Amino acid sequence: MSEKIENVTLQFYPQASARARLFALWYFLPLLILWTIAGHLVLGFEQAWITPVVAVAVGIVAQITLNWLDAWGHGRKSRLSEGWGELVSVLPPAIIPALACAMLLYPNQRLMPVVFAVVLAIASKPLIRIPVGNGRTQHLFNPSNVAISITLLLFPDVGFAPPYHLTENLSGTWNWMIPAIILGSGILVHALFTGRLALCLAWALGFILQGMLRSFWFGTPLVAPLVPMTSAAFILFTLYMIPDPATTPKSTWGQIAFGAGNAAVYGVLQVTHVVFGLFLALTITCAIRGVLIVAWQFVRKPALVPASITSPQVTSSAVPQVSTAAPA
Repeated sequence: MSEKIENVTLQFYPQASARARLFALWYFLPLLILWTIAGHLVLGFEQAWITPVVAVAVGIVAQITLNWLDAWGHGRKSRLSEGWGELVSVLPPAIIPALACAMLLYPNQRLMPVVFAVVLAIASKPLIRIPVGNGRTQHLFNPSNVAISITLLLFPDVGFAPPYHLTENLSGTWNWMIPAIILGSGILVHALFTGRLALCLAWALGFILQGMLRSFWFGTPLVAPLVPMTSAAFILFTLYMIPDPATTPKSTWGQIAFGAGNAAVYGVLQVTHVVFGLFLALTITCAIRGVLIVAWQFVRKPALVPASITSPQVTSSAVPQVSTAAPA
């Protein structure tokens, strides 16, 4: 009988609840599918129709392939061999970043940049990992965010999908309703299942603070650095990308530090005129968190002390030596 594989990601959810993780995954997945369909039908998405279809297919193939390769490399059975329950648990983490890459990247009518991003998103999880204690490791970066960041850096002719494409074909009350729906659905899942509302709030307040500091320092109108907060894209990033439970701190103070730190990195990127600040800021913040975790693990690791010092042998002619070797 094979031993059931432990899912390290659970320790980053409240009470390490498997139910909370599955609910969050199956909550985000239908929402992303709904946004994708509505986006191409009504909201004004400018990517080709085939883009999300190809992205999802590539994501599933990449997830299954890497899962089998990881199992083969560690000499164990694949999680997919455990039955339909594991399949239900394994596929959503592949489909979600695939849809995110298809939605947020704009490569015109080309598919290969999106294929590259999806494969990179799936591969980043087994390839870039950090220790989290007791000999376990966890992936460091939000898969879709790091894939989008690297794709934007490597392909100058690939752009970020414009924020207006979420409300391009809407008017009147619907211009407010779409952001309100995104806001309400995101707050619900983080309040009930992921425990990441503190992080979202810290990021939003930090964004306001960095905007105020930039306005004061450079003498520009305050509205300019705060305008991004009015877009549906900013709300999506705030509630669906930055608070990824698997790649963010679980403690309240850790979340506050992560959210505020991400805002500070974003402000620095804006001051230095670096584009795609939202995605790059999160990638950099995750990298800084990884360095700090590795450094902390190294500091906490006890120094190796020779056994002769910690457990001195007592030898005396008055005490007979008793052999503890097992019989042949």
